[in-house]
Parts: sequence; C-alpha cells; structure tokens
Amino acid sequence: MSELPAGWARATLGEIGVLYTGQSPSADTVNQEARGTSYVTGPEQWDGSAFHKPKWTTDPRRIVPEGCIFITVKGGGVGKTFPGIPAAIGRDIYAYRPSAELDFQFILRTIAYRASEIIEHAQGDIPGLSKHHIEGYSAAIPPASEQRRIVALLEDVSARIDLSRSELRKIAPLVDQYKLNLLRSAFRGELTAEFRDEHELEPVSRLLGRVKEPEQARGGRQATNEVIAGRGGIAVNNPGTALPAGWDWVPLLRIARQETGHTPSRSHPEWWRGDVPWIGIPDANRHHGGVIDDTLQTINDAGLANSSARLLPAGTVVLSRTASVGYVAIMGREMATSQDFVTWSCTSALDPKYLMYALLSEGDDIRDFGRGTTHTTIYFPEIRAFNIKLAPLAEQREIVRLVEDAFARVSYLAGEVERSLQLVDQAEQRILARAFAGQLVKQDADDEPADILLDRIRKMRTIPVVDAPKPPKAKTVKTDPKQALLTDSADWPEKGLAFETIAQRVVLPYGDVRAFRTAERQITQVDAGVRQG
Repeated sequence: MSELPAGWARATLGEIGVLYTGQSPSADTVNQEARGTSYVTGPEQWDGSAFHKPKWTTDPRRIVPEGCIFITVKGGGVGKTFPGIPAAIGRDIYAYRPSAELDFQFILRTIAYRASEIIEHAQGDIPGLSKHHIEGYSAAIPPASEQRRIVALLEDVSARIDLSRSELRKIAPLVDQYKLNLLRSAFRGELTAEFRDEHELEPVSRLLGRVKEPEQARGGRQATNEVIAGRGGIAVNNPGTALPAGWDWVPLLRIARQETGHTPSRSHPEWWRGDVPWIGIPDANRHHGGVIDDTLQTINDAGLANSSARLLPAGTVVLSRTASVGYVAIMGREMATSQDFVTWSCTSALDPKYLMYALLSEGDDIRDFGRGTTHTTIYFPEIRAFNIKLAPLAEQREIVRLVEDAFARVSYLAGEVERSLQLVDQAEQRILARAFAGQLVKQDADDEPADILLDRIRKMRTIPVVDAPKPPKAKTVKTDPKQALLTDSADWPEKGLAFETIAQRVVLPYGDVRAFRTAERQITQVDAGVRQG
C-alpha cells in the first residue's frame, strides 16, 4: 500500500458511511405514469446531469435517504456510480450515503475513479458485488478542507475537458456529411469541370455505340415505369435532370449485368464452410464503401449447385436491398451473395468504383427507392429501372481518383480526431490519478488531519434508513369460535335465543351453530326432566 500524503488517512467505506441494499417492489405497482415514489433500477435512468425516463412505484419496500451515491452491483453495468435521490431502488442497485462530515462530490468521484478496483471482486456468471465487498473497500481520505479544494479544481478541469470532448465529437458527423456532399458534387460534374475543359473526351453516346449490351438473367418482374429522382448519381428511370456535356442518363441494365444471390439450406451443414466466399449483411456492413476480400461465412461447390447462389466475378458491385438497405461494396475476388443483395457486373463502359460511388452518393436517401415503413426493401421493378448519371470513361476514372484522394485526406483528419479524444481521456485519467494521490492541490498544515476527522465519523456514523410505512396486519381470532359460543351462551335468557340472533353474535359455520343449538335444546330437555323427577 502506497504511502499517504501528509494529513491523509485510510478508512473503509463501511466506516465512513452507510450502505443500503435495494428491495424491488412488486411489478404491478411500477410504471411510468402513476406518480408515487421514485423508483431507480439502473444507470440507464441517469443521463449525466439528471434522471430521465422516470419510474414510479405506489408500493415502495424501502426508501433510501437523500445524499446517497447509487452503485450498480450486478450485470453489465456493474461498478457504475451516479448521484442518488430519495427513492426506492431495485436489487441491482446499492445506495451509499457518506457521512455529512465528508465532501459528497469527493467521495462520489473517489468511488467512480476506483470502480475498477472495487469490481475486481465481482463474482458469478452475471458479475455481482456483495455488500461486504463495497463496505470493505479502503479509501484514501484527505482533510475535509483539502477534499473541497480538490473537488473545486476537478470541477473546473472537468468542465474544460467536457467542452473539448464535445467539440471533437462534433467532427465525426461532419466527416460523413462532407463525404456525402463531395459525392453529390462529383455527380453534378463539379469536381471535374476543369478536367473536361482540358481534355477531349469520348461522349457517352459514342461509348455506348461500341460497348455491347450485357445479357440479363431471364424471368422475374419487369422494370417499373415510375420515375423517382435521386439526390446523387442514381434515379429510378430517367428523371430528365440536366447533365454536363458528354454525360447521359443510362439504364444500368444497358452497361452491367444485374443479378441477386441466394442462401443454401442451413439444414445441410455439408454445403457450408467451403472455399467459396459468401457475402452476408455483416460483411457489407464491415466493408461499406470499400472492397470485400474475405467473408465471415463460406459455402462450397455443393452449396452453389443446390441453391440459386452464383459465383460472381471480381469487381462486381453489391447493394443491400432488404432490412439494412444501402450497404455498398465491391467484390475483391469471385464470391457469392445472399438474396439480401442486388449485384452488378460491369461492362467496359462502367468503372465499378464509379458505380459504387454513384450508389453511395444517394446516402440514406436511397431508401426512397424502396417501400415499407418498419423494414424498407428496394424491390426488383425499381432496381431494374435504375439509371445512372454516366460520365465519359476517362472522366469516370478521374472522378474516382479525386474522390478517393479527398476521402483519404478527410479520413486522416478523422483519425487525428480519434487520437485527440484518446489523449483527452488519458489527460483526464492522469489528472484524477494526481487528485486521489494528493498531488493536485497543496496540503495545508492548518487543516484538521483526516485521522481526527475519521475518528469523529466512526463514533457518529449511524444514519437511519426510512422504511416505507407498512399496512396494518389484519387482526386474528385467538379464541376458538366454538368456545366463544359456549362462553356467550352462559348469559342467554332461560328460553334461549333465536338461531338468526346466535349467528349474528358469533363467527361460526352455519352447520356448527345449528348442531350446537340442537345439542343445547337436548340438554335443556334432559335438565327439565331431572327437575320434574
């Protein structure tokens, strides 16, 4: 154990505060609508500054007092800490209330900073902390005045760090927006305006005259006649948008063979784990906007032979069209795909990367070509009607070069931002380490030493928990009903009582009262006979 700074002392959390465990109320008394007692179940209700998504219970089993620190003690969030409120707490939460002699924020920050040391004791398949693990943790405590100085400086530094982190995090969405704007500019012909002026280019109309139309697979639904204008380089049918000189709107079926894929039956494991790469949605997600060289799953020749999947050539462009619509990539080698994709194998009139960037230029707006509210799907009538803003072949390659150069520069800047965020996190951890080692603020010889403070706390640390009021228990009958009836009958008049009156005076089953009344009559008759004799 490292040596403590002057005036500091050690104490367990159990010695300087009180720990309350949670007691979850019954499920039917908890909701977000009815007001009652606040009910906290985990850190997901704390957004860093206040509680949100409130839960309430009308039947709290226990209400923890004000001035507590909530600690998650079970599950994936084990060890997370956040300020508490007077509330009922679930079983996955403990509430720790430090002594009022200590600075609340200092103890909160100490527990948060040392959380990794505390959760080393978490046990079980679902990690969990016990009460004695938390109460037994030994914390380094400075004098009270120094606690306040440390907190004041940390709050100032934290505010600056949070501002820096917030500004850096704004850059990532700007990078994505920059890439999208760049692509849309490219397919308006703006990136290559000077290139067109400086080069004599073969117009698309002449290019198509010398490139044979590819053969398409037979069958399936026909292309729609509906026109849907895109935002970038793609549209459903020709929207008639003006294009730069030498460009044309061209149906993709004219310059690429369009196909789809299939999934071999999972009930035949012998068709899987072969040497044929097979693209699924996770692969397209990981390689969105790039080249796929390897896939998470593979099939074999038998899988190809026993399904509609087909081995497609390197350079084929894939677009996810169902569920996760809009992932675009290029095959780095021969591959097959699932039915979630539409594919295009390009002729010599179309650069595959140019097609990929045209599809990417639609961004999330590519869903406008599909249908469905919960799960959008782009159906084949629309896919077979896809048109592309086709530039002359040399200009296609120049657009690809300019786009990739710009993307490389902005990706480098994005990487620098990520490195800066890591440096900010590291700086924050170094500051916290200095704070809790007594190296952030100067010690003051006039401060009351922590050992005196801790001795005083140990003597007066008991803080009561507020138990929710319990409903009164129903009174139980301690006297046997039959005995009560016998006792009561001693005061009856000589002629007895009506049966209905007896039933109202005692709690006894109908049959028992009737039997007792009959026996009483018999006894009376025998007694009368003895007297007459």
